[in-house]
This record gives sequence, structure tokens and C-alpha cells, in this order.
Amino acid sequence: MSNKKESIYNKLYKVQKEIGAISKDSTNPFYKSKYFDINSLIKQLTPILQKHNLLLLQPIEDDKQYSRIIDLDGGMVESSLVLPTDLDTQKIGGAITYYRRYTLVALLGLQAEDDDGNLSSGKTMPKVNKDEMGF
Repeated sequence: MSNKKESIYNKLYKVQKEIGAISKDSTNPFYKSKYFDINSLIKQLTPILQKHNLLLLQPIEDDKQYSRIIDLDGGMVESSLVLPTDLDTQKIGGAITYYRRYTLVALLGLQAEDDDGNLSSGKTMPKVNKDEMGF
């Protein structure tokens, strides 16, 4: 039997298969849209990550919000976004929560169709022609 360590990517692949779609359990009262709360998301993810010997950290460093998944057997993956600096403290707190959620979603490639960012800005996703993308 081999003692070869499983890579962080193999572990994350298994995590993604176990997670499936994340349930949207909160409602934005201003836009009447559903979203998943960061605390609920972490509550759903933590046991699955721990099962695969993975640790989630979400530090703020150098004006960036990070989501890091650290393999306790070695290795790490991360996602980050630059935090806005021109907001009052309460709005920065909201941005941190929002960025924590979206860096984590991006990092794990979670299935979520959270559209509240577009709804709040009054924007919709533009349709892109395949030719414009180089396909």
C-alpha cells in the first residue's frame, strides 16, 4: 500500500462533489432576492472541509479580503478581492461580509446563482458573443 499524500486538488474535487448546490437561506429585504448567508455557508462547508483535512481561513491583509483553504497535509489555494477604502466603517463591514462570501464561492467553484449584486446596481449581465471571447 502506498503512503502517497493526496493532493489538495484531489481533496477539493471531493469537497465539491459533496457540497453540491448551496442553499440560499436568506432574503435581501430591499431587492426581494434570495442569497446565502456567510455564516450558513461556512456552517455547511466546515464539516466537509474538516473531513478532508482542510482548513478555511479568511484573513484581511494589505487591503484585501482573502479566502484560503489550507491542506493540513501540505498545500494551499486562495482567492482575494481588494477592499474598497472610501467607505465608512459600517459599509466596509458590509463589503467584508460580501467579499468573504464571494471569494469563497469563487475559490470552491460553488454552484450559486446569487444575482443580488447586479440587482442592487440595476445592471444585468451583458450577453457576450463567442467571437468576442476568442472561441
